[in-house]
Amino acid sequence: MGTRAAALGIGAALAAGALTGCGSEEPAAPPPTPEGLGEVTVGADGVQEVTIQTQDDYLFTPDRFTVAPGTVRLTLVNVADQMTHNLEFTDDELPQPIDAGIPVLGPGDQEKTIEFEVTTPGDYPFSCTFHLQLGQVGTMTVSE
Repeated sequence: MGTRAAALGIGAALAAGALTGCGSEEPAAPPPTPEGLGEVTVGADGVQEVTIQTQDDYLFTPDRFTVAPGTVRLTLVNVADQMTHNLEFTDDELPQPIDAGIPVLGPGDQEKTIEFEVTTPGDYPFSCTFHLQLGQVGTMTVSE
């Protein structure tokens, strides 16, 4: 019995040490945003253009961007291998309605572009309604 108790004690000490080691690590930093994503540029036609991306991790990359009042051309690129996504503005929380959205975007380097007008400054939340419970949300801010 003494040997078994000693073995259990050693096992418990090893398990506690392993758990302590896990707790002392810093949380992983989010991956850097690929160059150009979320950057708002102005096209030759004067329209603000921005591209965001989805993948298999239930995130928009980036999940925040800022535009000026005016016309916006938003492109959503899905580089997921398995996930289908969409992008809808959350109607009940918007400073002004945005009727544009992307209903379905399948996996595998697909992209869709929508164009819409914003005139009222404020935050415009959007989400992938398929993965809303998993936190796939973002915000477009319209500056003053």
